[in-house]
Amino acid sequence: MAKSERTAVVLVAAGRGLRAGAGGPKQYRAVGGVPVIFRAMESFSNHPDVALVQPVVNPDDGAMFTAAVKGLRHEAPTSGGATRQASVLAGLEALAPHKPDLVLIHDAARPFVSLALISRAIQAASLHGAAIPAISVNDTVKLIGAAGQIEATPDRARLRIAQTPQSFRFDVILDAHRRAAKEGRSDFTDDAAIAEWAGLTVATFEGDVANMKLTTPEDFVREEARLASQLGDIRTGTGYDVHAFGEGDHVMICGVRVPHSKGFLAHSDGDVGLHALVDAILGALADGDIGSHFPPSDPKWKGASSDQFLKYAIERVAARGGRVANLEVTMICERPKIGPLRDTMRARIAEISGVDISRVAVKATTSERLGFTGREEGIAATASATIRLPWSV
Repeated sequence: MAKSERTAVVLVAAGRGLRAGAGGPKQYRAVGGVPVIFRAMESFSNHPDVALVQPVVNPDDGAMFTAAVKGLRHEAPTSGGATRQASVLAGLEALAPHKPDLVLIHDAARPFVSLALISRAIQAASLHGAAIPAISVNDTVKLIGAAGQIEATPDRARLRIAQTPQSFRFDVILDAHRRAAKEGRSDFTDDAAIAEWAGLTVATFEGDVANMKLTTPEDFVREEARLASQLGDIRTGTGYDVHAFGEGDHVMICGVRVPHSKGFLAHSDGDVGLHALVDAILGALADGDIGSHFPPSDPKWKGASSDQFLKYAIERVAARGGRVANLEVTMICERPKIGPLRDTMRARIAEISGVDISRVAVKATTSERLGFTGREEGIAATASATIRLPWSV
């Protein structure tokens, strides 16, 4: 592919996905704990040869879209139409001022598109002008009549299952879509069909069996099971931390500033809840402890906010291809009272960690006035973390 050729992507995400069952539009539902549309967009946003990612969304889905794709590179979304075909045209028109050379058109309901498949799509568009990913048909296919009787058995060696991203020279597929709209043709099921109708020769390139479309509730169940099987190494770590009280008017607990008659004596902000959680996560990873990663002897961490320690630990999980399954903290203190702030603390931990609040527990107990916590000399915290990693030797 010539270096001067700029590649854009139209990500079609305006449908309602009614066949996927309850739970809202399927592109915003989670699979493996991650929104479908995030998975679908991520590879395009991160691909070095993709210059522009143009999402096409339902105008009612703006807030869901923004929340679901946070952190990914993309153009401002444009509104889709009543049909997939109309939505693609809207995406192409939104890209027209940018004048890309090539365009890949992808359905957001295919969340497992790989970087390698994207590279093949770009190369195929550059070589042929119009091309689609296709996979072989392994089962015998029958052509049936209106009454259900078999009329023919096509040669499966010549049959292929079409996928997306379908790739084209930008100007030719835009022209084909505009012509179809002008002539009132709205019955095409994919962009290759429009290209064929417009007289283009459409090539095929190697698809990917993992790049399947999520259509029914059973598809979601299948993919959840597949992803879970890839993260079969389930690990649990525990953590413990304690800090004494000193002068001050507040304490940081689980990422929340809590007014108090005292403060913590600590090198960082002294957040015992988050420190215990970090140790629990690092323990599950068998990756040292908080002190080995953030030594208190290093002045860099003096007064540091502990949310960065927790983010770091979560990033260590992600770097290993893992996921957090559950986080739990138990605070041990007489005061301040944790109960009224429990859900605020859960929400803050969930925000820092990027996990759903349903996977975060914050509990509290006292030591029945015994020991240093009973004498209100400080606070202690225990924590546990359950993570899932891919199996490795």
